[in-house]
Amino acid sequence: MDNVLEKLTESGVSIWLDDLSRHRIISGNLADYMNKYFVRGVTTNPSIFHSAIAKGSSDYANQIKQCAEKGLSADETIRLITTDDVRSACDILAPVYQSSKGVDGRVSIEVDPRLAHDTAGTIAAAEDLWALVGRPNLFIKIPATKAGLPAITQVIALGISVNVTLIFSVDRYKEVMDAYTSGLELAVTNGIDISSIESVASFFVSRVDTDIDAKLTSIGTPSALTLRGQAAIANARLAWQAHLDHLASPRWQSLTGAKIQRPLWASTGVKDPAYPDTRYVLDLVAPGCVNTMPEGTLLAVADHGLFIGDTVSGTAAASANVWAELAGHGIDQKQVCDNLEAEGVDKFAVAWSELLETVNLALAAWIETESTT
Repeated sequence: MDNVLEKLTESGVSIWLDDLSRHRIISGNLADYMNKYFVRGVTTNPSIFHSAIAKGSSDYANQIKQCAEKGLSADETIRLITTDDVRSACDILAPVYQSSKGVDGRVSIEVDPRLAHDTAGTIAAAEDLWALVGRPNLFIKIPATKAGLPAITQVIALGISVNVTLIFSVDRYKEVMDAYTSGLELAVTNGIDISSIESVASFFVSRVDTDIDAKLTSIGTPSALTLRGQAAIANARLAWQAHLDHLASPRWQSLTGAKIQRPLWASTGVKDPAYPDTRYVLDLVAPGCVNTMPEGTLLAVADHGLFIGDTVSGTAAASANVWAELAGHGIDQKQVCDNLEAEGVDKFAVAWSELLETVNLALAAWIETESTT
């Protein structure tokens, strides 16, 4: 069988899994996916943890019981559960981390999304998570909000590796690259070895098409309809060009020993069944990027993906034309991306609230059971 995942890896695309659960860890599934599907990293978010704990309660029952016996709150319980899962995943991926000299083999954990607009709170939470997990192949996920940008700089300056999440616009991505570079410059001033600091910038893909396709469908003209399904890939390809431009800048070139902040394509599961389920992977192939895939997308690419090589290099002009045409139909790129960022922050905060409720109920159920026995 033509192994498209192997070809992606050989072309310089790092394949990461956008999913984590304790069952995936203890069953050997994660280790199996590393060997069978070339998985080289794992990303998580509050929605993923809520799904894992709500649907796989038996895997977490004993730890929830222990937390209830200690009188821990739902927040404290969640912190223990999630950091334990992430620490275990880091250990499983440690061989990849070592063989890639620290580039891959990474596992991400997100700061409490309720801190998305709190710079100081984000910095403190990042330091706490970094110390609690205690693994060098950890990434702390910080959202690319206005408040998140200075937090990214300060956390990088402390020598903590960061996965910047919820990036939708090229302009915000440029600010993220600036925040990372500023952090490295501060780290140098602080006497920290910057060669030990890694970062990725998670640029969200499919949600852009979902939003803009709805607008184009509402406009309904033939010229508008022909643009459906083009915005997200064009957006990501323009981000890639911005990445290359930044690497060529004198400022970046002056940072001897600095590790490149790799673009990471996130939200790569196809939401419109009219589109090929592999498009946000195979249409975004570039040497040195990361693609974090939901399990369904990973399996789809393995099953019927068609690898055609680098599909990003040299596409900046055509991608800019796509956005120029969208602007001609009254679609404001900044407004779209700002709205998507706000929605993304809200969705993660809702997922966190749902996770709190689920764990609160589980703690209360155990306490009630004990009181009646």
